[in-house]
Amino acid sequence: MITGIRSFDLPRDELCRKLGGGFPAGSIVVIEGGSGSGKSTVCQRLAYGLMENGSTVTYISTQMTTKGFINQMHSLNYSIASFLLKKKLLYIPVLSMMDPSAPRLDFIERLREAEELFKNDIIIIDTISSLIKHSVNMEKGLELISFFKRLTGVSKTIILSIEPSELENHIHTEFVSSADINLTLKISTLGSNIKRTIIVNKFTGASASVESMIGFRIESNVGLVVEIASVS
Repeated sequence: MITGIRSFDLPRDELCRKLGGGFPAGSIVVIEGGSGSGKSTVCQRLAYGLMENGSTVTYISTQMTTKGFINQMHSLNYSIASFLLKKKLLYIPVLSMMDPSAPRLDFIERLREAEELFKNDIIIIDTISSLIKHSVNMEKGLELISFFKRLTGVSKTIILSIEPSELENHIHTEFVSSADINLTLKISTLGSNIKRTIIVNKFTGASASVESMIGFRIESNVGLVVEIASVS
């Protein structure tokens, strides 16, 4: 069993260094932000970096088909073919199951019963709010959080992206409160420039210093690029 810090360091950017050198094993990481804030790109960057540093990853996506995910990662220069072939990456697309005209009300139960999804070191759900918005209430939300906490007890690291507008406020608050690490992504425009920022609200168990605000941009064929200086 891997313990300690799960690094997602890549030589091409400083994201891991700015986030304390990695996530402590057995953490719940909540990444929240509005539409277009970069949640999926951050999750993709984390997944690739974690695998490059020896972790195995399950990636559950409400955003893309398998082909779309592979193409997206390739466009960011995050090559995942070898990880898929070596079974270091399990990718589960649920896009085809998200038909709003016939919402599935049993996602939470099905998620908890799918043991195969939780065998890898890291479980990323992007975005969990889209996955559970038709089936979650306070009781089920707390049960799901309790389930994730049991997984962290055996050193699994859970990374959840959330769009707050998709959940009731009290349920969103419970997910944020349960997190060991909570990051908020902000996006703003200055003229023709798009400014993206990672705001670190909480980071428990860091092995090194953590910057409170990290500016970043997204570039084709490069991926996530951390700004030279933190956004102030």
